[in-house]
Amino acid sequence: MKGKFITLEGVDGAGKSSFLPWIERRLRSSGKDVLMTREPGGTPIGEQLRDVLLHSEVSALTEVLLMFAARKEHLDQVIVPALEAGVFVLCDRFTDATYAYQGAGRGIDLAYIAMLERWIQGHVQPDLTLLFDLPVEIARSRSGSVRAPDRFEAEQVDFFNRVRQGYLQRADASPSRFRVIDASRSFDAVEEQLAAIEMLR
Repeated sequence: MKGKFITLEGVDGAGKSSFLPWIERRLRSSGKDVLMTREPGGTPIGEQLRDVLLHSEVSALTEVLLMFAARKEHLDQVIVPALEAGVFVLCDRFTDATYAYQGAGRGIDLAYIAMLERWIQGHVQPDLTLLFDLPVEIARSRSGSVRAPDRFEAEQVDFFNRVRQGYLQRADASPSRFRVIDASRSFDAVEEQLAAIEMLR
């Protein structure tokens, strides 16, 4: 495909969403067409499923199935057409989040997730995944909000520690795709780490 697919991952509170606009501006300044999107979501149906996932009590397996249902719509309607048109797609979470949250966090067999990944995505994979990594305790202290936490944000520390380890295992398994960002550092220091990545120049 002509475009590039860049995903941002990390536990809640890691700060990845804060850097999406910075990355977008950087790419646009170098003449790239850029599309920002998110998962779950990115399409009308995906946004409806996002609301279900964040606010309704469902089983862990149902979570996985709903994530991939939303992902199928997202790929067909948004991601693949944009990539074929030469656009740089910036996505806040993608399939690595399913491995981390539903796999490592909820305990769903990774083989089931891999099967769904092959079926739904085919050969579509990110060209670059930015993993914003930091200790869970720091992430939780940063993510305090006046609004009520959603179903994922309300999970306990042990859950997020499992999620973090799941992400790090994914990064270890695919070092050519992942760039692990030390998100515990200052905003400027994180920017410096991002600026050093060739695909973001």
